[in-house]
Amino acid sequence: MNVLFIGDIVGSRAVQELCARLPALRQQYAVDFVIANAENSASNGLGMFVSLNEVLFAHGVDVITGGNHSWDGPDVASVLTHPHVLRPANMPDGIAGKGSVVLSTQNEPITVINLAGQDAMEWETKLPAPLPLYPTWRTLEKTGAVIIDLHSGDVNLKQAFAHAVDGEAAAVLGTHTHEPTLPLHILPGGTALVVDVGMTGPLGGVQGFNTAPFVARLNGASDVDFSQAAPLEGVISLGAVLLSIDGGRTNRVVRIE
Repeated sequence: MNVLFIGDIVGSRAVQELCARLPALRQQYAVDFVIANAENSASNGLGMFVSLNEVLFAHGVDVITGGNHSWDGPDVASVLTHPHVLRPANMPDGIAGKGSVVLSTQNEPITVINLAGQDAMEWETKLPAPLPLYPTWRTLEKTGAVIIDLHSGDVNLKQAFAHAVDGEAAAVLGTHTHEPTLPLHILPGGTALVVDVGMTGPLGGVQGFNTAPFVARLNGASDVDFSQAAPLEGVISLGAVLLSIDGGRTNRVVRIE
């Protein structure tokens, strides 16, 4: 089974450019299943829109994952009711959305799990703190090949978690930093680890956004409006990895650009 995982999509223009390429990518690499992190895919880069998610699904995405921005945007109530849209699973009861889904492809089951580190959630003051990762993982239903989107900027956390689930998960794929990491690991038990898949969005700036609000905060401004941190108009990069999975274990992982 070949699984294509697409890292943080930034802005609606990135959605359109990705969708223009996706059918050909599925054919070229004989892709059976596509997962995309779209928590930054709204036109302002904060949250998701139902209309853009539907475009992604229509062009070949099977599951959409998220992170700290999963609860942003005017469409959040509708976005998170879609059965193939996930938000971090390690959140307390009563928080909108779900964190995992079990599906099938080519008559083979696949489980997609979305988790988030404390560091990724600490700026979301409207939300309660996330629950510990590993105890949450132990409670989730898991069947077949298990793919985890671990949304965090904490390298140690991602590496430690991948080793903790080695042999149980097919892959632990990092999102959140928007910067792709070079090594592509396959651990002894067959779990692929990519510390950060990288961004599918405009190059330049700060994580694909214009720099002004980030520089203002760095300079000590206390009234920074991050809603003004709009996606840039630069060249769209593709941050993605392709996994070859057999029997729930990864035997090959490569970058797709």
